[in-house]
Amino acid sequence: MKKIKIAPSILSADFSKMGQEIADITAAGADVIHLDVMDGSFVRNLSFGPKLIKECRPYSKAVFDAHLMIVNPWKYIPQFADAGADIITVHHEACGPMLKETLRMIKSLGVKCGAVINPNTDVKEIEHVIDDIDMLLLMSVYPGFGGQKFIPEVLTKIEQAAKLIEKTGKDIDLEIDGGINKENIKLVKDAGANVIVAGSTVFNEPDRAAIIKYLREV
Repeated sequence: MKKIKIAPSILSADFSKMGQEIADITAAGADVIHLDVMDGSFVRNLSFGPKLIKECRPYSKAVFDAHLMIVNPWKYIPQFADAGADIITVHHEACGPMLKETLRMIKSLGVKCGAVINPNTDVKEIEHVIDDIDMLLLMSVYPGFGGQKFIPEVLTKIEQAAKLIEKTGKDIDLEIDGGINKENIKLVKDAGANVIVAGSTVFNEPDRAAIIKYLREV
């Protein structure tokens, strides 16, 4: 069994005190800080860029997971690596034929890399890069906004992705992002996901340590 890692998404945090929010969830037991970077083009929303990540880096020693929902991500990868991201994930849908090259660029900067696919993208689309990645991220909502409902059909894709990873014999994390809550967390873990992104489910709880513990152990 892979270690279960809880990755609160700061998209649901209070942006007016982001450093403190990140420090708080780290103290509450978060393994990973999930950083949703959106450009208003690849997705219909804007969030933040490398400057915020760099300024928040001193507030936590947890893994910083930069999820780039942007067009032409290869143009900006050096800035996110310099900002302190420990892993950078890029979308198959944004990279197209440049996916493998983009992943190798990330690795060349001494940062772990991951591939991401949307709910309507088949797992087979990333089979050609499975040996290049440290993490595979499956979206269980269409990216762009927090607070969306989990798409249950993605459970089958989690199972498919878990089998694909198992065949490699490598230590590749399987991350799930979108609509994860206390009601569906066991389903996604049973399907094979071990890195659980949760935004409002964590940040809306008064006792963040308790909810992180619940999500990890349920």
